[in-house]
Amino acid sequence: MAVMKVIEVLSSSKTSWEDATQNAVSQASKTVKNIKSVYVAEQSAVVDGDKVTEYRVNLRLTFEIK
Repeated sequence: MAVMKVIEVLSSSKTSWEDATQNAVSQASKTVKNIKSVYVAEQSAVVDGDKVTEYRVNLRLTFEIK
């Protein structure tokens, strides 16, 4: 039986929500091993004038504890 743990991670990107999600996984994987899934709980964006300048995600990252 596997034991899983969930942590909350915030990330951002100048490009897209998908890129912000990938940034979170890439950064977290430097110290968290056995990442199994990501659930994007919230998405938001920063707007400057009439342009989106930053994409943000709040996600739950699930990993297996060995």
